Amino acid sequence: MMFSYSRLSLYSLLVFTSLLSGCQAPANSPLQCVAGERQQQTTLYFGLNRPEGAAITQSEWQQFVDQEVTPRFRDGLTVVNADGQWLGNNGDVVREKSKTLMLIYAQDNAHQQAIEAIRHAYKVRFAQESVMRVDLPICVDF
Repeated sequence: MMFSYSRLSLYSLLVFTSLLSGCQAPANSPLQCVAGERQQQTTLYFGLNRPEGAAITQSEWQQFVDQEVTPRFRDGLTVVNADGQWLGNNGDVVREKSKTLMLIYAQDNAHQQAIEAIRHAYKVRFAQESVMRVDLPICVDF
């Protein structure tokens, strides 16, 4: 699944995220945190249409979160309902209801493996071709 966004939209999102998180990242230098600590943000995009059959229900989604996501990210997560669209292999634009999952964590190999396990589990459970992943270094302060 691919979601279409303009470069300007993605740039605006990155700038907005940086401003909200209190980050300062001068050009060509590593992320410097003004406040808080450096962390990683991963956003996963899950389409809710199955290739064959009914759409994935809210109950099925919640069961997936409870079984696959929460045990791996007990400190917290955010889920947002979304409307996605992507260009199919046949050239047609496909629109579908989607879920956006945001995870914030200390970057390490264990978290990377957990995220890949979540993506794999979703693709297998719901016969999905892909789960889009976007990673950003961020600054976090509570």
